[in-house]
Amino acid sequence: MKAEGHPDGTVGKALDVLDMVAGHGRPVRFSDLLAQAQYPKATLYRLLQTLTNQGMLMLDPDLGTYALGLRLVRLAHGAWAQSSLAPIARPWLDELAAQTGETIHLAQLDQGQVLYIDKCNAARPVEMFAQAGKVGPAYCTGVGKAMLAWLPPDALDDALARQSFHRHTPQTLTSREALLEEMEAIRRRGHAWDHEEHEAGIICCAVPILSRAGRVMGGLSVTSTTARTTLEALGARAPLIRDIAAKIAAAAESWRFPEPPSAQAS
Repeated sequence: MKAEGHPDGTVGKALDVLDMVAGHGRPVRFSDLLAQAQYPKATLYRLLQTLTNQGMLMLDPDLGTYALGLRLVRLAHGAWAQSSLAPIARPWLDELAAQTGETIHLAQLDQGQVLYIDKCNAARPVEMFAQAGKVGPAYCTGVGKAMLAWLPPDALDDALARQSFHRHTPQTLTSREALLEEMEAIRRRGHAWDHEEHEAGIICCAVPILSRAGRVMGGLSVTSTTARTTLEALGARAPLIRDIAAKIAAAAESWRFPEPPSAQAS
């Protein structure tokens, strides 16, 4: 018998089902979802029916497959406009790309992982994992480590508990202790490296985007390849990257992310 309970009740179960459908990357049959789900057949069918009725999923009656619904597109657009740094940051991403000639990534933390929310390709684009909309590991990406390094203790503990510490390359940090040591170095120098830790040949210099109160709003990185440049050369760009990050933070804070009244009063 599959598990019936969920700490967040029916809403949590429904979101799990949406994640499952999205994770397949293509329309998926009920039998495939049932094999993956932790819910009984009747529960899964009921959740799928409700999500379809609400426009969160689409059912192809001929093929019997489920796909994400167009209502999610509207919600995603609203989230992008209201909660993402991307609309505010875009002019500065373009400026940073023009000045460096390299790939620029803008990201935010989502459940302890890196959500890439915008990207400017280099003049000579390079194929790599990071793309807008993708979720990547925080512990072995420059932009992820830059954000983790400035989290408050409770948020950092929660984020670290969500890291897999899987070894992607020989350079990957594979323990909490190694990552904590690395974050101390990141805070001292003011920026983070990705030294081929997630993908062989891919390197970057990254900084956090911080509010006036020091809250992590996002992360910004300049990414290149070992065939094109070096970490030292990217590090020479760190003052420029920090300057652009500060501009993004100022614009975002004044428009989208005002400090709560208690913080303003202090």
